[in-house]
Amino acid sequence: MSRFSSCSLGMIVLTLVAGCATSPSSQFYTLSPVQVAELRPYVKPMAIAIGPVTVPELVDRPQIVSRIDVNRVSIDEFARWADPLKSQIPRVLAADLTQLIPGSIVSVYPQHVDDNAYRVSVDVQSFDSPTSGTVMLAVIWSVRPPKRGEPVNGRTVVHEVVSAPGYDALVKAHSRALASVARDIAVAMQSAVRQ
Repeated sequence: MSRFSSCSLGMIVLTLVAGCATSPSSQFYTLSPVQVAELRPYVKPMAIAIGPVTVPELVDRPQIVSRIDVNRVSIDEFARWADPLKSQIPRVLAADLTQLIPGSIVSVYPQHVDDNAYRVSVDVQSFDSPTSGTVMLAVIWSVRPPKRGEPVNGRTVVHEVVSAPGYDALVKAHSRALASVARDIAVAMQSAVRQ
């Protein structure tokens, strides 16, 4: 092997090793239910099925998307959702509703649901994650009582302050925003039970 070839090969190997050593590792995040601190609305235990849930295509990706301004976003390759928002959001809403309506059996679509379950559909219109400040969640939801009763429809818009810099605080703010959506849905169920 010529002297030039062995030097070139050595440089390539060193460059690859150095490149691999400096790349950051990915961090994975999940939304979580929020411990209910206030008085729960009185609703008798019931079967609830959540789904389907839609989310904007902009945030329907593994990477966390942060809003920089009205026309720009940042997609962070190293800050990722552990599983898709389409599965995290209904899971968290189900856990929040279980706390708000104790004794209820809450499942997430596409599980088998009988005709005696309340069906909750959720359309997330906005899931804004600013680089600092306040997250914004806008959701249109519908609660359909059992046996094809009249649905109760609503829209919840929540602004939650991000308490510290970084993705941990951002994800916690989104979790708190989802708890507010769950509270509105629980109140709608209370209204549907009284009809």
